[in-house]
Parts: sequence; structure tokens; C-alpha cells
Amino acid sequence: MSAFLCLVAGAVCLYVVVYYGVFRGARCPVSPVKLAGKTAIVTGGNTGIGKATALDLAKRGARVILACRNKDKAEAAAFDIRRESGNNQVIFMELDLASLKSVRTFAKTFLRTEPRLDVLINNAGVMGPGCTEDGFGSAFGVNHLGHFLLTNLLLERLQQCGPSRVVTVAALLHRFGNIDFPLLASQKDLVSGRSMWHDFQAYCNSKLCNVLFTRELANRLEGTSVSCYSLHPGVIYTELCRSMSLWLQLLLAPISKLFFMDPEAGSQTTLYCALQDGIEPLSGRYFSDCALQQVGAKGRDDALAKKLWEVSERLTGLS
Repeated sequence: MSAFLCLVAGAVCLYVVVYYGVFRGARCPVSPVKLAGKTAIVTGGNTGIGKATALDLAKRGARVILACRNKDKAEAAAFDIRRESGNNQVIFMELDLASLKSVRTFAKTFLRTEPRLDVLINNAGVMGPGCTEDGFGSAFGVNHLGHFLLTNLLLERLQQCGPSRVVTVAALLHRFGNIDFPLLASQKDLVSGRSMWHDFQAYCNSKLCNVLFTRELANRLEGTSVSCYSLHPGVIYTELCRSMSLWLQLLLAPISKLFFMDPEAGSQTTLYCALQDGIEPLSGRYFSDCALQQVGAKGRDDALAKKLWEVSERLTGLS
């Protein structure tokens, strides 16, 4: 029995060390910033860290737009957030980032009906197989191109309401990303095959795109009242992997429950980038655990960032 108890105690200690030392992440200091009279958009705000982010912004008095593709889930999330925050200015607007037409329709509707935009949080993301409505690989099309077009269509309103911010949720996995422009031109994707490994690589590639997009956006916005940041939210237990095969989801579920951060903890760095005073000089930079972090070498390549921007302009019809 004593050996069994020692084994259990050892397992518990190992869990505590791994969870708190590797996965849990930092808790940000609670910002006193109030957002009454401000408007924020949160893409994918109906679930996971997007919903947790939207709830915090609503509690601060912001008008929060949940920009999501699933009407039923988004309206249910908006109801939950209104009830918990006591803020009735939380609404759903339809946005499917897998459709450039939908992105344009959303932006047109928003600009017609909403006089302000102070914070744009590019939070939504996918990992898994499939293509967008426009024929791009899903990770590249949703995680990068959809947000690229959305941000550009809303930039003028952000500038009118400055100081304002664009916060893009990237990931530590950007370090494993690559951008193959000839492959993108021929395949409309940054991976050449369809497998679980290709899906993972496509996700890493899209997160590198997020980091480079933020870097180039900051260069283009220099001297304006709009600042932008990318971030790693931590290892989160969310619905991100819902496109994976059922058996893989079942395999990951117990590991996720034991070790991954919950959505509230995962929203902390997003909120830091959206709210923290004094970080404007760090526009274009990358954060994790509510602190400035160094990105991978490819994420610091200004020439690569500029080329990605120019290619993305063509692919989205902005040029």
C-alpha cells in the first residue's frame, strides 16, 4: 500500500509541476480600464477564449459585437454574456471567415450601422481539413486571409476612432510555420497534401501569417493612432480541434482536461494587448503570458511580411 501511495503522490506532484510550470501561464494584473462608449469586435466570440474575451469587455461597459458564422450558438453566447455582465450592448453579427463575400458583407453592414470601432480582436481560428468557399485551404483562408481582409476593410473606422487597437491571436506554433509562395500560387494553400500532419503544418503556417501580418500592419500604420499586436494565448482547452477526426478528439480530450488552460485563463494575454496602457510603442510585436516575447526568426522577416501582405492583397481583391 505504501508503494501505491508513493506512486500516487509522485503522480500528483508531477501533474502540479507540469501544469503550473508549463501549461497554466501567467495571470495578468487586472486592468482598471473601463470601456463605456467604446465598441469592440471579437471574431469567434461565441465560444472558448473568444467568449471569455467578449465577457470581460462587456463587463467593462463596451459595446461588443460577436462576429461569428453560427447564428444559434452566437445568439446563445450573446444572451449568456448579457446576463452575466449586466450589459445589454452585446450583439451578434454574422461573419463567416471562410467566405470573402461574407467578410465584405459583414464589413459593409458594420460600417453602415455602427459609428465606432475601438478594438478589433481577430480571435477565430480553425485546425483541420477542408477548403474555404473561395478554394483556399481552411487554415490559411480562415486564420489569415479572412482576418486580413476584415482588418483592411475596417481600418478607416479604426483610424477615425483612435487611439484604437487590432489584436490578432496567433500561437507559439508559428515557429514551425513556413510560407511557400509558389505552392500558394499553384495550390491556393501553404501545404501540398491532406493528412493529419498536413493539417497541423497548415495551422502552424497560418499562425506565422498572423505574426507577419501584424508586423507589416504596424509598419503601415506607423504615425497613426492605431496599434496592433499578435499573441500566443497559451495551451487552451477549446473547440479549436473540432474539425479533427473523432478518434483523435477522444484521444486528446483527457489530456486536454488535465493539462490545458481554461478559456478564461487563455483570454488573459488577448485582454492585456487590448487594454494595457503604455504598450503603443510596441505595436507590431508579439506577446505571451502578458509580456513581450521574441518571435521566431521567420516572424521577424520584414521582407517576408511585406511580400505576404502584397500577395494577400491580390488574393482578397484589395489590389
